[in-house]
Amino acid sequence: MASGSPFAARTWRIAQNRTVELGPKAVIMGILNVTPDSFSDGGEHSAVEDAVRRGLRMVEEGAAIIDVGGESTRPGAAPVSADTEIARILPVIDQLALKTDAVISVDTYRAQTARAAMNAGAHVINDVWGCQREPEIADVAAETGAGLVLMHTGRGRTLQPDIVEDQFHFFKNSLTITDRAGIAHTRIVLDPGFGFFRTTDHDIPLLSRLDELIDMDFPLLVGTSRKRFLGQITGRDAADRGPATAATSVVARMKGAAIFRVHDIAMNRDALAVADALIEAKGTG
Repeated sequence: MASGSPFAARTWRIAQNRTVELGPKAVIMGILNVTPDSFSDGGEHSAVEDAVRRGLRMVEEGAAIIDVGGESTRPGAAPVSADTEIARILPVIDQLALKTDAVISVDTYRAQTARAAMNAGAHVINDVWGCQREPEIADVAAETGAGLVLMHTGRGRTLQPDIVEDQFHFFKNSLTITDRAGIAHTRIVLDPGFGFFRTTDHDIPLLSRLDELIDMDFPLLVGTSRKRFLGQITGRDAADRGPATAATSVVARMKGAAIFRVHDIAMNRDALAVADALIEAKGTG
């Protein structure tokens, strides 16, 4: 069971003896896709200089973490090899590590890619398969001291009847892997995986019940940014879903989420500042 309020201060330990304070204030993770085919920004930052410029701009706008990804995870996207993924992200991570003190995260499920990114100066591994696609990635996290984001996914498996029950079931398996690797729980953040179910029918019910996940006693990262379910609600194309994303960020923050993985930094920063002011006024920290 949860040991206290999700708004109380707790330390997330990450690589290179760095830490991130989670709880009292929302933390923004900026999405930096170095891919030609991501669902809303594919091709925009495929050149190294463009990607680095965008990453630095996100830091200026309020992102504390930059999440660099080299393979699209949208439904139907063509897989790429580890060599291709590494070739896309490594020059960007190299440059960001030189030019900013922001935390750098690598969005990958591959142990080979994660190790290369950590060697280049990354601090966090963000695994969309929760260490269940390549369990060896947990060993990389353990050896490098990386912070680790375990994301829930409903892809490629049978779901439990209840959406929250399925979250607990999935993360129990992920945590068995990380415990075996010797990763301290203070290095782990959980992501409920919005947009990674087989259909969009789960996303709004999960958002409405997000506070139930606090019982797992890990910080929560939420990634609703520009997702398809927001398009179904608003009728807007992916690039125009920033306001809807900000609305979900506020809801998730009030329910206890700590980190927000978004494309539109400034918009979500301002929305989350309002949520944080309300949380402080209520004295829920």
